[in-house]
Amino acid sequence: MTDPLDKATSKAPATLGEGCLSRYDPEELSPEDGTEFPDAAELWKQTHPQDDAE
Repeated sequence: MTDPLDKATSKAPATLGEGCLSRYDPEELSPEDGTEFPDAAELWKQTHPQDDAE
């Protein structure tokens, strides 16, 4: 993707709930939506060091 606005015009995933309870439907998400985050566990360790001490 060369144009960053190309993604903005694509179809958004389905949502559940309304207002402040609105969230993306996990069943509708795919890797194309950016659902893959292989470094999530490492980021959690860096941002929550107190959890390791317990």
